[in-house]
Amino acid sequence: MKHIISCQVENKFGVLARISGLFSGRGFNIISLSVGATAEDPTISRMVLVTEGDEKVLEQITKQLNKLIDVIKVQDLTGEDIIDREFMLIKLAYDAKKYTKLTQIVETFQCKVVSMSPKHLIIEIDGDEKKLNTFLDLVRPFGIAEIARTGKIAMTRVDKK
Repeated sequence: MKHIISCQVENKFGVLARISGLFSGRGFNIISLSVGATAEDPTISRMVLVTEGDEKVLEQITKQLNKLIDVIKVQDLTGEDIIDREFMLIKLAYDAKKYTKLTQIVETFQCKVVSMSPKHLIIEIDGDEKKLNTFLDLVRPFGIAEIARTGKIAMTRVDKK
């Protein structure tokens, strides 16, 4: 089962290395990782990790994260009412014959063409994992030249009572 873990950490040198080392040292995989300083306090970063494992693995990860000095707060977002997004840039091959069909897909998914050359389009798209994967499935026949995709970002919709 996939788990989404949100951490508030001190925004300083080496924190990411210690957290990724914690995962690799215990044989846990990080499927997705996004980190950025918070706007509220630039000395704090928010980190969203996606990992896989059973409840025992999740419990062990949470306990180990809480032991790290630089970690301020750990929250398991799995099963919570959350908003999650990913961002992707995708370079697609195209020609005049395919252009109309490709632009219909781009419009349907509310994407944006950010670069165009005689043989390639670069498209930006954001949304949840399902939306991005569905878009990829539809444009794969056009010829994917390159993909750059962020990790998941997420936050709860409402505060826990």
